[in-house]
Amino acid sequence: MFKGFRSFLLRGNVVDLAVGIVIGAAFTAVVTGFVTAFLTPLVGVAMGAVGDFTKESFTVANTQFPYGAFLNALISFVLIAAVIYFAVVLPIGKLQAKFEKPKAAEPAKVDCPQCLSKIPAAAVRCAHCTSEVAGQPGFPAQALQRG
Repeated sequence: MFKGFRSFLLRGNVVDLAVGIVIGAAFTAVVTGFVTAFLTPLVGVAMGAVGDFTKESFTVANTQFPYGAFLNALISFVLIAAVIYFAVVLPIGKLQAKFEKPKAAEPAKVDCPQCLSKIPAAAVRCAHCTSEVAGQPGFPAQALQRG
């Protein structure tokens, strides 16, 4: 029983997931610190406030609505999302595109004259209805030479 559990825990994907979660938590702390230390005060400077809206509220019928905490969370969310997008997602996407192999061009397709299914232009027979298409209009001459 424990041997199976040990092999489950030591499989690559479980260990990779654990490492990813730990790295993600650490990265979240770094991004949150950056947003709190630099970007939130910039928002405060732009809005003519301190950048901390936690004490903001309004009162209706002797009931206080502290909207400032929500506003702080919303601003932090937008700023954190922007930092992650521009500092991680965009560069990683460009890096992957740089090393990605170009996709091969898909072969030209034409309609089968019998069943109107899309088949490769170089086909000798239709894969759908099995009718011979070699030598018919729209199909290349080399298809005749294969048969």
